[in-house]
Amino acid sequence: MKHMNRNFFSGIGVTLLSGALLTSSCSDFLDPDPQSFFEPEATFSTESGLQSVLAIADRHLKLYYATDSNEMLRMGTEFMFSEMMVAAATDKIDMMCDVAHQLTPTSDDGTQDNLNRTNSIWYFWDEGYQGVTYPNTILQYIDQVEGLDEQTLNEYKGRAYFHRAFRYMHLMFQFGTIPLVTKIPSVPKQNFRSITQDALLDMLCQDMEFAVQWVPDQSDMDYIGMVNKGACRMLLAKVYLALGRWKDAQDQCDILIKQYPLMLNTFGTFNEGNEPETWPITRNVIWDLHRPENKLIAANTETIMGMPNRGSDDESFVKMLTMRILYPFYFDTKVMAPNGKQALRNIKRNDANYDPQYDYMRAFGRGVSTWRPTYWSTHSLWGLYENNDKVNGRFLGEDPTDLRHSSAVGNWIRMEDIKYNNYELKTAEADGTVWYGQNLRLWADRDGDGNLDLLCGDTIRRWYDVPHYKFCLADPVNEANISGSDGLRGATDGGNADWYLYRSAEAYLLRAEAKYYQNPNDPTIADDLNAIRQRAQCTQLYTAPCTIGDIMDERARELYWEEFRNVELKRVSRCLALSGQPDEWGNTYDINTYDKQSGTDAQGGSYWYQRLVHYSMYNQVEYGNSDPIQIDCTGNTNPVYTMDKKNMYWPIPYVAISGNKNGQLFQNYGYDGYDPNIPVWDNWQDAVADEDNAG
Repeated sequence: MKHMNRNFFSGIGVTLLSGALLTSSCSDFLDPDPQSFFEPEATFSTESGLQSVLAIADRHLKLYYATDSNEMLRMGTEFMFSEMMVAAATDKIDMMCDVAHQLTPTSDDGTQDNLNRTNSIWYFWDEGYQGVTYPNTILQYIDQVEGLDEQTLNEYKGRAYFHRAFRYMHLMFQFGTIPLVTKIPSVPKQNFRSITQDALLDMLCQDMEFAVQWVPDQSDMDYIGMVNKGACRMLLAKVYLALGRWKDAQDQCDILIKQYPLMLNTFGTFNEGNEPETWPITRNVIWDLHRPENKLIAANTETIMGMPNRGSDDESFVKMLTMRILYPFYFDTKVMAPNGKQALRNIKRNDANYDPQYDYMRAFGRGVSTWRPTYWSTHSLWGLYENNDKVNGRFLGEDPTDLRHSSAVGNWIRMEDIKYNNYELKTAEADGTVWYGQNLRLWADRDGDGNLDLLCGDTIRRWYDVPHYKFCLADPVNEANISGSDGLRGATDGGNADWYLYRSAEAYLLRAEAKYYQNPNDPTIADDLNAIRQRAQCTQLYTAPCTIGDIMDERARELYWEEFRNVELKRVSRCLALSGQPDEWGNTYDINTYDKQSGTDAQGGSYWYQRLVHYSMYNQVEYGNSDPIQIDCTGNTNPVYTMDKKNMYWPIPYVAISGNKNGQLFQNYGYDGYDPNIPVWDNWQDAVADEDNAG
């Protein structure tokens, strides 16, 4: 009888897979007899055993989005490596801002104190390969399960292929050239070799075509949250795009758009927000679309696949701390009124000075701003250019009716819309001015000398806009418990919330992208983008021809904190290089060199890098020449934001390379250990065959 080697799963550094799989996570859900871990044929020879592993794979999808040591480092890392956000935790000396110099193969290996870092790069490596092991377990043992008919057998295989492909697509575009693991070895393997992206994508394509054939539609399933055919189509479309099969990707999106129509009107439950007296919401389709209680209901035809995550069971649900991590750090003396006093207080509900009209802690949470958005993502992004020409066209200004950017309906928070709530400000000034209840301001002539003074002591962390409709989450447990400290505050952190994995708005954007690579002048590209903009009630619409930048801008507006922004930018970088089509500035890219450049100057690099240089705070002399910068606090008082072209891919962790002591993993360009002569697999069949060679 073949036995499963315990060391393979124990993460003792003998393989590139560092996380303990079956000896930790699975016990929470499978709860088998310990001996069964050494006899996998017994554990996984029944359908219920395979269902348990699949349930774990489904659950772990949520962990990509959720908390990491109460910091939500995972999604934050993805957006930090994009044009949309940067690290903002200025109380951390070593926060990841000077990426060009901080990011190395040894900078994050899972041993660092999470509270002293602002990234989850190691997590993605660890969880990526741990996540691959779940579907590999199903695929390795499913043929031994008796009594499964062909349809049921292939459904399980198709769902397993989805989970494996989902992880590999992320690993590939985060870490570049990576090793392939498709089996559960009986002995530790220490001689892995990396595989080219082309070869890996060929395997994923074959797997996902199988999945689309056999996995049923959601309408034919009894449960929500399991992988369905629509999710398989979406992932297959992305694989097709990465392979340069543009028309095939478009065809998949055509089917999805027809099958999952956009939500155009209000629907479901109207959640008025955590404190409607403080921050009222005018009901609108965008707000309803992003309420957790509406995401997975039958009335929401736009949901292709979502992740159920509402309840109080700590083992089954994970908390989304969006209101803690992504809102500004309002409540201290760094945000001041013109008279020098603290502007905002987090007043509890049992305080004698409590006023529900200004209960910003319940309405917005008790933010600490681990990341902040860039000026581009909160301002410049929200308008269009004349004739869609970013280089020479006239900026038409922010669209006044876009519901995704509207503070008038309550979807968007601007600092200037918040009112002073410090009860000490109720006392009139000498000139009769009462600041309490007036709108916050960033500048004031405090000394009466005619010179304006900045009223915020840390503008990185404490002064920026927020997409409230995405990040506002209810916390019914703490709302109901008014006797405890957290209960008195209300929903200060966020809560357990259902989340989208895929919805049809993204299918429109992927279809527009597929059309662009085939013919940039295709007039229907504008139609796809405008379908999304019209749903958001925009008055400014696209006209043909559109650029790849228009498509990526609309992705940024529509899929904030839903897509893996870094992964998608790098996938599009590959697609542009394959297609030869220009970006919005007229640059074209060579597939052989776009990801093998270094430097922090504005020229060259990949499309990912060009987006960062043009729109983010990275490599900008004055943080994009936009918001004023002032930091008066302990910690990192003078953050320098840099990004290198080589950071196109993250470095392969040194512990994975050193643990693979009988072989050589390929290190990415620009990092210590890079050697273009290290052999890699150029077809997936050879890589799979070699997995039985333990070395």
